Amino acid sequence: MRILLLTQYFTPEKGAAQVRLWELAKGLKNEGHEVTVVTAFPNHPTGIIPTEYRGKRFAQEEMDGVKVLRTWIYPVKRGRFWLRLCNYFSFVFSSLYGIFRSGKQDLIVVESPPLFIGFSAIIASFFKKAPYIFNVSDLWPESAVQLGLVTNKHLIRMSEWLEAYFYRKAFKLSAQTQGIVEGLKKKGVSSEDILFLPNGVDTDLFRPREKDTDLEESLGLQGKNVILYAGTMGYAHGIETALEAADILRKEKDIFFLFVGDGSERPRLEEISREKNLPNIRFVDFQPLEEIPRYYSLSIINLSTLRRYKLSEGVRPSKVFPALASGQPLIYVGEGEGAEIVKESGGGIVLEPENPELLAETILKLLSNPGYCRELSGKGREYVIQHYSWQSIIKNWLYQLKQDMPGSCI
Repeated sequence: MRILLLTQYFTPEKGAAQVRLWELAKGLKNEGHEVTVVTAFPNHPTGIIPTEYRGKRFAQEEMDGVKVLRTWIYPVKRGRFWLRLCNYFSFVFSSLYGIFRSGKQDLIVVESPPLFIGFSAIIASFFKKAPYIFNVSDLWPESAVQLGLVTNKHLIRMSEWLEAYFYRKAFKLSAQTQGIVEGLKKKGVSSEDILFLPNGVDTDLFRPREKDTDLEESLGLQGKNVILYAGTMGYAHGIETALEAADILRKEKDIFFLFVGDGSERPRLEEISREKNLPNIRFVDFQPLEEIPRYYSLSIINLSTLRRYKLSEGVRPSKVFPALASGQPLIYVGEGEGAEIVKESGGGIVLEPENPELLAETILKLLSNPGYCRELSGKGREYVIQHYSWQSIIKNWLYQLKQDMPGSCI
């Protein structure tokens, strides 16, 4: 089957969505399907288009047998919502050229957010005479409204209308978490029209490793017990809790917090760190996926945090899975679906959100009990191998799709 994957974000960009979509493209190809990706020039999260794409409007590449068609985008690092709208809609329009260059297609898979890529999906579906699956990795605008990031009532109403319209026109919806599945049902979507495509992990790449002493030395972390947060740093993640815990633990000279990644909140988090004059924190920029295991090799405890808000109940942060697979215990600060996965795995400890004193206390307790840490580490890795390897996830997604795909050869 010929499958078109339409997404604004794609490798070599860094982030959970980019990893998931690349694994999906590779997995579909490995299952015998012909996969074409239409995406934007890389620019996220730096807002900088790499030199090799500058001055171009279109580029065609091949990545491990997957054809990738890239089109121009108005790059934005951070800034006002209206600038991000320019970013979104520039790809909506430019993606049409990539779609027309993609050839015949039997199925279109579309990644949202951004929600507005639904316009491209409808046009692609019409001209390719192929149904589209709308993959929902965030219930936007609902999540943005709950976090207070979008307050304009006219924009909210328009976005909700568009959301319902794109959902209605889709052949199927695909959801990243059970919370999103339930959210779609509450919006009137039948369970028969929802596929489930959760985040997973490459358990060969993310595995227990010997400590990378070269990296340790370059970061000046010799003799430190490293608490690692690796991933996106957005408002919903509530990373201030970790900074406050670091402040509480500042006198513990052997404890060090390492934050690897980027996001809309990172400048503010760095400012908080400077204001508090925290000696036990370092921020490292987003790293290529293949480099991230080196950082996990330095950690003794991995960390995932979320702010307290209603939709967090349906969130399962992608960082949970490599953290468990890498062979260290995980502290999960949050509620809902992600917390239940960590509990079920037996690979970590779940704490209530926004309680830095409890986080600091838990770190000290884990460090004082290495035997318990080893027990957590083993259970966590075994769990993700059984339930969240990419191969099993994609096979299951295709099996769900096979039940209703008209004239398919899945």
